[in-house]
Amino acid sequence: MIGAVRRSGPWPAVLAGTAVVGAAGELAIPYLIGRTVDAFAEAFSTRQPAGTHWLALCAGAVAAVMLCESIGVWARGASGAHAAATLRTGVLRHVLGTGSAATRRFPEGELVTRAGLNAEEVGRAPETVTSALALLVPTAGALVALTLIAPVLTLTLGAGIVLILLVLRAFLRRTTTLAGGYQEVQGEIAARLVEALGGARTIAAAGTAEREARRVLAPLPGLRAHGMALWRANASATVRSGLVMPLLEVAVLAVGGFMLAAGDLTVGELYAAARYAVLGASLSTALGHVSGLARARAAAGRVVEILELPPVRYGSRTLPPGPGAVEFRDVAANGLTVGDLTLPGGSVTAVVGRSGAGKSLLAALAGRLVEPERGTVLLDGVPLPELAEEELRQAIGYAFERPVLVGETIGDAIKPEPPLDPAHAPLRPEQALDPARAPRRPEPALVPEGPLADAARAACADVFIRRLPLGYATPLADAPMSGGERQRIGLARAFAQGERLLVLDDATSSLDTVTERQVGQALTTDDRGRTRLIAAHRIATAARADQVVWLDGGTVRARGPHHVLWQDQAYREVFQGAES
Repeated sequence: MIGAVRRSGPWPAVLAGTAVVGAAGELAIPYLIGRTVDAFAEAFSTRQPAGTHWLALCAGAVAAVMLCESIGVWARGASGAHAAATLRTGVLRHVLGTGSAATRRFPEGELVTRAGLNAEEVGRAPETVTSALALLVPTAGALVALTLIAPVLTLTLGAGIVLILLVLRAFLRRTTTLAGGYQEVQGEIAARLVEALGGARTIAAAGTAEREARRVLAPLPGLRAHGMALWRANASATVRSGLVMPLLEVAVLAVGGFMLAAGDLTVGELYAAARYAVLGASLSTALGHVSGLARARAAAGRVVEILELPPVRYGSRTLPPGPGAVEFRDVAANGLTVGDLTLPGGSVTAVVGRSGAGKSLLAALAGRLVEPERGTVLLDGVPLPELAEEELRQAIGYAFERPVLVGETIGDAIKPEPPLDPAHAPLRPEQALDPARAPRRPEPALVPEGPLADAARAACADVFIRRLPLGYATPLADAPMSGGERQRIGLARAFAQGERLLVLDDATSSLDTVTERQVGQALTTDDRGRTRLIAAHRIATAARADQVVWLDGGTVRARGPHHVLWQDQAYREVFQGAES
């Protein structure tokens, strides 16, 4: 939360400044009104005009308080938006920087809730912290002012303030716990909803929409229970703190009344004392700020759990010249024991095995999408953790069974071009709102040449891309694609990116037989001589490979050419089960 305050720009300073000036004005108003009353009372008794300058000072103080309040409203909104945006960006970058660790630890809906709703609640920390601390200013000022008027009144007010602080402390603890439970249930509902949306077609086909809706909303009674508990805690604290203020004011007025009767106070001083009692008890109005502080604290705890996930660390080494040889040295991870395994540079290695044998995990280890629990993976003799991030990602290209396409256009999804000049820089807010102020951007080529087109042709994607209205410049949102077409775009991205190693995790499963054969031909006859690791289910893929790694029961059962392994009945059964 302190970090959110620090990263919310200049607005906390503005909030603090307006709070202090506004509190000073509020403290001055009772004194000025008291002097005004006394001046007009004296003028009435002497029948001579007086006290107008005190009235003018009162009006000025009121105007200053109103101005500070107006600026404070603006600053509170701006500080919350700035802090929430900064925190969201940081959380998003951290989640992406942890690789698959975040999605293994938290469901996707839970991550969205924490990075969205919870980050926004933490973003309100600058407002709640500053506003709560600002209430201490009139309280401290009231104590000082009452001490100057009559020390005995200070003791009366101090006793009431201690009671208010005890109520607020208990309320903060209770509300933090309840808000944390409320947010946990919110995250659980969001996680279930994301799961349901991912399987929407299956749910519709099975006719289980009602049952799935009940499953998603099953935690709702728990959410209601936490909400009601929050309401009861707030109501109870409001009643208790609300009783303190009038009792405190009555006590101060009673003591002050006796002092007025004894001639120790003037009428104006008694009025000022009553007003200072109200200002000193203004801590009782902090329940709203304390409630926001409690929600921010609970949300901060949930966000911190994400930020504590260790990010992927990269080294600074570059790769020496080499063919892209991959070495596994005594590697084990997540129940898979690879041991020692070598993928010769420029070779094609197929990884086969039954479902759950670890094919995808082995592929992820080869490209450092997963860290081994034991051992080391090397590329051309360099351990992967010692490579610089850019060096690693340029060396290895990936293609997955269900690729996620990123970028604005088809061409960006295959090979995004880095910005070369200011015309490619992201638009500033004013340019986004006013297109006339935006810089002119060069039009992307409909039919580009070079590595991008070569990669698309190798993946058998060039033909259908050219048929699109804008070719490679077609926006992804305007290019509905089948599963096979998306896989071909993912393959093209791998071909365009990987300079030494291509890792294909069942990346041809949605292709028709003819296209799969063409892509397989491109893989086995790669003119750039890259090493290829293919997690495969089809016999044809294994048959074209230089070597096959057969996984069974979390270990490497055998490796060698496909025609040699084919003599084993258990090896043949792997493909019979897959083909069926």
